[in-house]
Amino acid sequence: MATAIAKAEQVCESRNQRFTKLRKRIFELVWQQHKPIRAYDILDQLQQDGRAAPPTVYRALDFLMDLGLIHRIESMNAFVGCNNPQQKHEGQFFICNDCGAFVELDSTSINSAISISAEHSGFEIQQRTIEITGICPECKGKKKSQ
Repeated sequence: MATAIAKAEQVCESRNQRFTKLRKRIFELVWQQHKPIRAYDILDQLQQDGRAAPPTVYRALDFLMDLGLIHRIESMNAFVGCNNPQQKHEGQFFICNDCGAFVELDSTSINSAISISAEHSGFEIQQRTIEITGICPECKGKKKSQ
């Protein structure tokens, strides 16, 4: 967590953006989960802390996504922390259907294949999020032992 926060602070500083207490708290809530978390789960936690309204949470999430500090898992309408926010990259994820665990990928070969295919078809890419669902090694192992 400390490393993730330090990276986030560096990214904000390098882009002349403020990492306010609320933004930092939302960032921490996303990172604490180790699996995708929905905006309303974040809101529930913040309300237990005694603050926040939906627009505030969504603005903070947008801020964090714009800086590349978190990613949105489109299929789940949920958010995860980014392992490498200092480098701009596209979202590629393996997501476990059983436990919700995820692995963030950054495969240049996947990005290249998509770019080449888009170019050949004349398609202009505006956003790329690749989500592959399946069973993680831990859940797969549990199923085998049953």
